[in-house]
Amino acid sequence: MADQPPSITHDQILAAAELAGLRFTESEQALMREGLDTFRSNYAALRTVTLPNHVAPALRFDPLVAALPIAGTPAGRAQEDSAEPRAPAELEELAFAPVTHLARLIKSRQVSSVALTEMYLRRLKRYDPHLRCVVTLTEELALEQARRADAELATGNYRGPLHGIPWGAKDLLATRGIRTTWGAAPFRDQVIDQDATVVRRLADAGAVLVAKLSLGELAWGDIWFDGVTKSPWNLDNGSSGSSAGPGAATAAGLVGFSIGTETWGSIVSPSTRCGITGLRPTFGRVSRHGAMALSWSMDKIGPMCRSVADCALVFAAIYGPDGLDLTVADQPFQWQPGAGLDGLRIGYLADAFAEEYAGQANDAQALEVLRSLGGELIPVQLPPYPLDALTLILSVEAAAAFDELTRSDQDELLVRQEQNAWPNVLRQARLIPAVEYIQANRVRTLVMQAMAGLMASIDVYVAPSLGGNNLLLTNLTGHPAVVVPNGFGNTGEPTSITFTGRLYGEASLLAVAEAYQSATDFHRQHPPMNF
Repeated sequence: MADQPPSITHDQILAAAELAGLRFTESEQALMREGLDTFRSNYAALRTVTLPNHVAPALRFDPLVAALPIAGTPAGRAQEDSAEPRAPAELEELAFAPVTHLARLIKSRQVSSVALTEMYLRRLKRYDPHLRCVVTLTEELALEQARRADAELATGNYRGPLHGIPWGAKDLLATRGIRTTWGAAPFRDQVIDQDATVVRRLADAGAVLVAKLSLGELAWGDIWFDGVTKSPWNLDNGSSGSSAGPGAATAAGLVGFSIGTETWGSIVSPSTRCGITGLRPTFGRVSRHGAMALSWSMDKIGPMCRSVADCALVFAAIYGPDGLDLTVADQPFQWQPGAGLDGLRIGYLADAFAEEYAGQANDAQALEVLRSLGGELIPVQLPPYPLDALTLILSVEAAAAFDELTRSDQDELLVRQEQNAWPNVLRQARLIPAVEYIQANRVRTLVMQAMAGLMASIDVYVAPSLGGNNLLLTNLTGHPAVVVPNGFGNTGEPTSITFTGRLYGEASLLAVAEAYQSATDFHRQHPPMNF
C-alpha cells in the first residue's frame, strides 16, 4: 500500500485561511480536516488523468448576456484602386504592398506566387538575424503551396484574394509535420499531428505559409527560447508581445500578412509597437482548434496586416464554426469596403483622452480626423468595476492549462524567471481559491451586462490603445477591436489608436477603422530597414 501523506494540520489550515483572507475557529478547523484530506486525495486522483493542453473545461464562456442587435450591411468585396496595378521591375518593391494590391497582381498573372514567395523567403533569411522573429522557416511547404497556386490559376481556378499570398503563423498554431514550439524551451521540439483550423482554412483559400513566427514564451511578451524579437523601427526595443513575430515580420515586409492571437493585448500591443493594423475579433468568432490554450474564456485569433481592408479579407477566410471549437458562434460577416461612417454612432472615451500620456497628441488628432469625416463623436464611459482584480481569471485558467509544467518543475526551463513572468504567476495561481475564481466570473457578468447597455447606444467607440483599463475590460467581455497606426512618437516609433465594436459587429467596426485609415497615410509608412 502506498504511503499516505500526513493529515493536514491545524497550522496548515490557519496558513491557508490567512492566504485567502479568512478566519476559522478551532472547532470549525477540526470539522474541516477530514474533508481537506479527502480533497487532497481527490487532487491526486485527478492528476492520474492525462489532460493535454487542448482539452477545454466543461464550462464554456459566452460573451452574450442580452439579445444581440446586429446591424445588417450589404455584402461587399475588397475595395480596389481604379487603375490596374503593374508589376514593378524589382519584385522586392512589393515587400510592403498590402494584400489587396498583391492579390490583383497574382490574379492578373503579372506576378507568380512562386516569385512572390521566393522574395519573402529571401527577406526572412536576410532580416531574421536582426529581428529574431522566425522560429521555423517553412520553405519546402511554402514553395509547394506556391507552385500549386500558380498551377491552379493557370487552369482558371482562382480561390480568392488570398490565393498565392505568403503569410506567417504565430508559433502556437499547430502545423502538421512542422514543429509548434509555443515559444518555450520545454516544447521546442514539439510536433502536433494536425493543422489548426486557421492554418487549414488559409490553405483552402490558397494562401502560402512561409514561416512559423515567434511569440513570447507561452504567449507572454517578446522573449522566447531563442532570443528577443525586435521592433524593425528600433532594434533596441522588443516588438512587444505576445504576437511578437507576426508584428515584426508584417511591419518589416517579410510576409504578406500574419496571424496572431490575443488574450490580453497580444495583438493590440505588438501592432502598436510595430506600426501595423490588427484585428482582434469577437470571442468565439474564429476557431481555436489546434491553437495553444492559455485562457479558454479569453483567447482569440485574428489577422495582423498592413491595412484594415487586408484584415477584412483574412478574417473573411478564417471566421465561422468548424464543429471542433464549440465556442464559435454562427454569426454573419457582411463586409462593405468604403462604406464610411454613414449611419454609425461612434463613441469615444472622453476621460481617457483627457489624461496626459505618451501619444496623446496623435490620439487627439485622430478624433479630429473622424470629425472631419462627418462622425459625431459621443462621449462614453466604461463601467466602474475593479477590473484589475479580475486578472485572476486569466491566471487560474493559465495555471490549469500548464498544470503539468508547474508540477514537473519544467517551468524552470523557461527563460524568464522573475516576479512578473509565467513560472511565478502559475505557481501563485495554485493558491487562488476556486470560490474566488467563480466570484470573479460573477463580477465579470456584471461588467458584460454594463457593456451590453453601453453598446446598445453606439456601434463603435474609440480609445487610447494601451492606456487605462479598456484593453483588459474588452478582452474580458469578448468585444472586437481594430488597432491602426496613427502617427509617430518623439523617438520616431509608431503610435496607434483602437476602435472597439459590438459583439460580432466586425463589419461596422472595420468600416469606421477603414474610413479613418483612408483619410491618413500612417499605414503606408514602413521602417527604413537599414540594418
